Amino acid sequence: MGKIYVVSISSGNILDMSKRAMDAIKDSDIVVGYTGYISLIEELIREKEVYSNSMKGEIERCKYAINKAREGKRVSIISSGDACLYGMAGPIYEMADGVEVEYIPGITAAFLAASQLGAPIMHDMCTISLSDLLTPFDVIERRIKLAAEADFVIALYNPKSLGRINHLEYAMNIIRLYRRDSTPVGIVKNALRQNQEVIISNIRNMNYDFIDMSTVIIVGNSQTYIKNGYMITPRGYRF
Repeated sequence: MGKIYVVSISSGNILDMSKRAMDAIKDSDIVVGYTGYISLIEELIREKEVYSNSMKGEIERCKYAINKAREGKRVSIISSGDACLYGMAGPIYEMADGVEVEYIPGITAAFLAASQLGAPIMHDMCTISLSDLLTPFDVIERRIKLAAEADFVIALYNPKSLGRINHLEYAMNIIRLYRRDSTPVGIVKNALRQNQEVIISNIRNMNYDFIDMSTVIIVGNSQTYIKNGYMITPRGYRF
């Protein structure tokens, strides 16, 4: 029996990946992942057997990795950000009966984005994906409402795609029922990757046309403010 490493590659930039992640990939016979994420780590996998497919091929990738491990191979299945947040860790642990699995954590996209905005996540926060491929939108809608009402800093993942043009604006209209229009919003596209773009705006002035699936949005809580071009959510320390 082989082994599966569930590897979190963070941004895909070697500078953001842990040594454990790179060692797992080095130790593997096969690397499995979404084609777009595989392209981020090409320099690490030049001598490896690679299996990749499209964005909606998650279960096929997991089955392939499990089958190869059962053949005695050591396999890395990669996720961007952290594999336990909207990544491959869940289905692997659900499906890989009898196979040794090691999960290797990474930096999720919310914190990669936060690092470019200042200190927007200094207090209680939550992440919500706006993709309704696997979660009914009425469930997503309820989570947005409750998070906004509870005054969490909210990190929105998968905010907009060709098939979900209006979900983000709908979500923001829910949030604005509980937040001032002047509430800071950080918008980071391709966080810590090539072509990174960063905008600090507010709920009223958000540029929806700028946003795509590679974008993470951080909506501040009622105390978040902007200072010297940075978003800051105070923890409550007294100076």
